[in-house]
Amino acid sequence: MKKIALTAALAASLGVSACATSPYGYNDPYYGQNNEQARRAATGAAIGGAAGAVAGAVIPGVSPIGGAVAGAVLGGVLGAVVNGRQYYRDTRGYCYYVDQYGRPVYDYNTRC
Repeated sequence: MKKIALTAALAASLGVSACATSPYGYNDPYYGQNNEQARRAATGAAIGGAAGAVAGAVIPGVSPIGGAVAGAVLGGVLGAVVNGRQYYRDTRGYCYYVDQYGRPVYDYNTRC
């Protein structure tokens, strides 16, 4: 049981050790989209690593460390790609999503 807890803790720490996407770190106001994407990738890697470690401990033939690494990679990629927003295209061809206040927020780096 100690081995599983240690592996899960190690896998969860992998997501926190991601590198920054701008020279100013994660709190750069000029790179808000990249900041959010990096946060989602780190969260996905942490959750995927923990789930992979547990799956590696339960599934025969898969080591907890191998499961943690595979889960962290898959979770990080999915966290960076999936952002949970529904994008729309306006009449000019630009993409936007609607925030929680009902206002359109244009994202010029996204294709929809």
